[in-house]
Amino acid sequence: MAEKVNLAEKLSLFNEHFSPRIVGELNDYKLEVVKAKGEFVWHSHPDTDDFFLVLAGRLTIQLRDGNVELGPGELCVVPLGVEHCPRADEEAHVLLIEPRGTPNTGDAGGELPAAERPI
Repeated sequence: MAEKVNLAEKLSLFNEHFSPRIVGELNDYKLEVVKAKGEFVWHSHPDTDDFFLVLAGRLTIQLRDGNVELGPGELCVVPLGVEHCPRADEEAHVLLIEPRGTPNTGDAGGELPAAERPI
């Protein structure tokens, strides 16, 4: 049965930054909310585009050839293979859509990959 999801309520359940939580699924994609603050890590996704929709606050998608500034209600799709680094000077709330199994750090690895966690 279909269920309603309140994104603000889901975001209120955690405080960690750059630690996405799964709030739904669509075909083979996970729908995640994330709180962003500070600078993440430069990375790319060799097999998928990267979708960002800002729900609250401001998010900068840093690209090697310039930045994309996003405010509430604005989205950006970073094409597959394009290196990028999300940054938020103040906390931003963001909806992500990506294939299941896609690490949030893409090809960068390191200590930052978040486990896929439903909320």
